[in-house]
Amino acid sequence: MTATLAEHMASSAQRELPAEVVEKTALHILDTVAAMVSGTRLQGGVQALKWVTQQGGRPDALVVGSECRSSAADAALANGMLAHADETDDSHALSLTHPGCAIVPAALAVGDWHDVSGQALLRAVTVGYDVGPRISMALGAASFFDDHHSSHSVGGLFGATAAVSSLMGFSARQCEYMLSYAVQQASGNACWRRDPDHVEKAYDFGGMPAHHAVLAGTMVASGMTGSRQPIEGTPGLLAAYPKHARVALATEALGTRYEVMRTAIKKWCVGSPIQSALDSLLYLMQNEGLRHEQVDRIVVSLPVQSAPVVDRREMPAVNLQFQLSVLLLDGHLSFDSGHDQARMHEAEVLDLCDRIQIDPRPEQAFIDNSRQAIVTAHCRDGSTKRHHTLHVRGTPANPMTLSEIQAKAQDLMAPVLGTERSQQLISQLIQLVELPRISVLRPLLKPAFTHSR
Repeated sequence: MTATLAEHMASSAQRELPAEVVEKTALHILDTVAAMVSGTRLQGGVQALKWVTQQGGRPDALVVGSECRSSAADAALANGMLAHADETDDSHALSLTHPGCAIVPAALAVGDWHDVSGQALLRAVTVGYDVGPRISMALGAASFFDDHHSSHSVGGLFGATAAVSSLMGFSARQCEYMLSYAVQQASGNACWRRDPDHVEKAYDFGGMPAHHAVLAGTMVASGMTGSRQPIEGTPGLLAAYPKHARVALATEALGTRYEVMRTAIKKWCVGSPIQSALDSLLYLMQNEGLRHEQVDRIVVSLPVQSAPVVDRREMPAVNLQFQLSVLLLDGHLSFDSGHDQARMHEAEVLDLCDRIQIDPRPEQAFIDNSRQAIVTAHCRDGSTKRHHTLHVRGTPANPMTLSEIQAKAQDLMAPVLGTERSQQLISQLIQLVELPRISVLRPLLKPAFTHSR
């Protein structure tokens, strides 16, 4: 198993990719970069920027949305925290991971360090999406998470490890060593669910896995060796977590099924389980005329495993009641309104939040499709309005259009980079495969304004 993954990683730099995979990977890179830029205005990102500017060291790679250059590993950590400073980044439901916030920052740091081509960056990110989610699925994904392990940290680490290995041109033997270091570095406990500030969570999902992968890359490049069979056998990664392990999933359809194609780009900059509820509520507002004055109570049916993640949480972006209340009250939901901590204490918002409850659904049909929701609005006149979103906007079954993704990225980046620079960056990233060197992106990734939040 390790050998199969290592060979796939080692050959990735020369592997031709289908046109649709190239196009979708570029969009995920764009979406993640936009998340990094917007993250500079949020607490997790602000803390990451403060930390990285204090470290000094070699100026190998740019920290996105800043003037700072740092070592590749430290830049990867900061960029990873920026990418998951809130809930803007992509998600892979089957593996219960957020691949982009770990893979793209690690790849971007190493790619900037070595000034690789856009094609090399694309291929590295693609192989990262191929490996990371597969490892998480092999460990049990949602079941692994239910035992309080952080599938997001572990999957992100292996994805970032694959991307770094590709960009550093490692042989299959060196990729085996990289996987061995990833096994030793794999860590994470779901106690991040109790983080009220989204700072540790930004580190756990993005910063830690990106940093560890780049650090291992520098170690292996210097000549360090390791175990050649760290994943299979006893002892091994899957033997350490045997309860839900499904070994075959680590390499299933490798090379023919590209996991980036099964990864969602979020329409809404909120926690994944909230996405479908917002889609359903918006439908009721636009098609059935639902207004907040009419609402007696709202019941949101979610898969049982998703419900606790978004039920009355301290953070606005992962608080379902808050997000639905703002959408109802304002008639729309923006990045700023969805992250307004102060507004969580307004009387009108609190009143509406108290009338929104989550109904955890244990049925297999809900468990198999973890990104669905049913919103039932019970109105004061005794009527009921109901909508079921099976496939939320942005998922592979209901993908966003190119123009929608561009608009999302522009909205996220313009307050930091400026309108013109954001448009230029979007254009370059969409055509990333044509760039001979990614160093042309550096001036576009620096801030045009200074913001505080």
